[in-house]
Amino acid sequence: MAKTVTPPAPPADPDPINLRDALEERYLAYALSTIMGRALPDARDGLKPVHRRILYGMHILKLDPGTAFKKCAKIVGDVMGSFHPHGDQAIYDALVRLAQDFSSRYPLIEGQGNFGNIDGDSAAAYRYTEARMTDAARMLLEGINEDAIDFRENYSGDQKEPIVLPSAYPNLLANGAQGIAVGMATSIPPHNAGELCDAALYLVAHPRATTDQLLNFVPGPDFPTGGIVIDSAESIAETYRAGRGSFRVRAKWHKEEGNRGTWVAVVTEIPYGVQKSRLIEKVAELLNEKKLPMLGDIRDESAEDVRIVLEPRARTIDPVVMMESMFRNTELESRFSVNMNVLVDGVVPRVVSLAEALKQWLDHRRDVLLRRSRHRLGEIDHRLEVLAGMLVVFLNLDEVIRIIREEDEPKDALKARFKLSDVQANYILDTRLRSLRRLEEMELRKENDALSKEKQEIEELLGDESRQWKAIAWQIREAKKRLSVDGLGKRRTQFETAPEGAALELEEAMIEREPVTLVLSEKGWIRTLKGHVADLSALQFKGDDTLKTSFLTETTAKILLLATNGKVFTLDVGKLPGGRGFGEPVRLMSDIDEGEDIVCVMPYTAGQKMLIVASDGRGFVVNQDEMLSSTRKGRAVLNIDAPEKARVLVPADGDHVATIGENRKVLIFKLAEIPEMARGKGVKLQKYKDAGIADARVFTLKEGLSWTDSAGRNFIVPKVELKDWIGTRSDAGRLPPKGFPKNNKFG
Repeated sequence: MAKTVTPPAPPADPDPINLRDALEERYLAYALSTIMGRALPDARDGLKPVHRRILYGMHILKLDPGTAFKKCAKIVGDVMGSFHPHGDQAIYDALVRLAQDFSSRYPLIEGQGNFGNIDGDSAAAYRYTEARMTDAARMLLEGINEDAIDFRENYSGDQKEPIVLPSAYPNLLANGAQGIAVGMATSIPPHNAGELCDAALYLVAHPRATTDQLLNFVPGPDFPTGGIVIDSAESIAETYRAGRGSFRVRAKWHKEEGNRGTWVAVVTEIPYGVQKSRLIEKVAELLNEKKLPMLGDIRDESAEDVRIVLEPRARTIDPVVMMESMFRNTELESRFSVNMNVLVDGVVPRVVSLAEALKQWLDHRRDVLLRRSRHRLGEIDHRLEVLAGMLVVFLNLDEVIRIIREEDEPKDALKARFKLSDVQANYILDTRLRSLRRLEEMELRKENDALSKEKQEIEELLGDESRQWKAIAWQIREAKKRLSVDGLGKRRTQFETAPEGAALELEEAMIEREPVTLVLSEKGWIRTLKGHVADLSALQFKGDDTLKTSFLTETTAKILLLATNGKVFTLDVGKLPGGRGFGEPVRLMSDIDEGEDIVCVMPYTAGQKMLIVASDGRGFVVNQDEMLSSTRKGRAVLNIDAPEKARVLVPADGDHVATIGENRKVLIFKLAEIPEMARGKGVKLQKYKDAGIADARVFTLKEGLSWTDSAGRNFIVPKVELKDWIGTRSDAGRLPPKGFPKNNKFG
């Protein structure tokens, strides 16, 4: 008969708990668990828990380099059963990625069988594949049995697992990391280990070295699939200083000549993380949709190496122009985001710079060195104690044999007769008779002398920090040698500057260059008129709309549009509506926020510097090249706090700035007092009590200050008459010269 189990009665007065508090507490626990236990790597060994557990599980299975392979099913099962209870497929996926030479710059696992390919094909099931550790993985584990690191209990409490690995090289930067936690993420590109070791050696010799100095050794990422990084040196340096940014990575290609003037472009390296099969499928789709007018055909001739052949539609097409269009429209150019968010000291998530990441690893290596040295010192002390006891045996061999044969408690008798310790007495009693040869005594004395010398060296090492860093530097050099075998040390990713000029833009290559007149209305309707039209008096607008601005340009040019929220949008003139209509709203071509207006529109001129100012009088000088954007979302140039608005954008041609406030006060100061920036809030140009800026102009002082009144008349005040208004930036200013327009505009 089945036994009836009575459930426990609920408490008489349950404790009320606020639902919001309960949810916050549980969600915080979940977030911390995800951040600490799954998604973010440790800054010291560069591993997430799943990777660390896989390597430690393989260490227990003795899967060292050169040993026999074992089934991945066995590895996954042991790791899941002992250390990582998160599902076999998650463990196997992590193991596979560690074995793929196109995913890991320095693979930690050597696989046998199908481990996937760069086309995106998945690996075979773990019952068909085998694996063992590589020498790079063995280097991460060196010293793990010598008390180099701390251990903790596994999830079931019946075994111990390492908190961090000794890590003989900076694996965090060498292999990079990717992860998404709760409220934060990490994205670290792979680097060249030899360059990292050189930078670490410099950091050992110069502990206060900056990221900029280390970039002399580490010029940038080194992706396993190669490719070309086309960012500027300044952009790369800023990314490493801040720990955040991105790298633009392009495919590597070359031109191959054919018969009768024909040619093809051959891609031999593709950007990191791009699946080759998906890339080709996407290109083929764009080709069928006629969105790649210069490309005639694409073929995949890859074997073990990548070889993608791109045929032009006509032999007269410029190869550079065609490839630039391919980079712009396909994944032959991709952007790798950088967010060096790691667990500092294994505990605190923080975004670190290149210098801080290397310092974290070096400090960890010093801790490992000290712990291994103390462990070795303990072993030496134990062995010296044993040797001292064995030497007593050789000096009193007959007496020792007599005590062992005749005494009921030989251990106590030996300890009393020769003043031995428990360790020495036990070792003597466990020694075999054949070990008591005369030659053995000589070997023991040599070993005693050698160990005594080694002990002295270790004690000197532990007491001298400079010796410690010398030892670490030697270890780094040895690690560099080991990581340079089999071509692993050769840099794969190169650095170049993207080609400049009109050939870069597909639109410029395909659009006929014609003069046009751009017209923008007050309500934001934009259009172009054929030719350069000087008289716009007969131009019609929709409803009660009127002309806001117009200027002469060309169909191949770009224009910049500043909105009141400080964003600058880039529009191609060739894509703007023409004809006899009213045009189209500019909001259809750019994502201008609701409630924001257009401040001004102007033609883009490469290298032209502009003065941009907000309504609160803060501003800076910005290059038009920094204002360009390739998306509808535009680029945030002027940072503004509501309710302030962007108000002025004028060319910075001259040596002095004239500003006028809504309080009708004019100030003139040197242009050099305003900083040049790519984006930001800027500095205060003029002091106001209860007003803001009305207008600004940059001019050359010796030519005088000019303005245009409402009747279109031009006035010029010479330099000698402007001394009363000349001051320094952020002064209050004074009332304008006689005849200045009442609308407070320079015109």
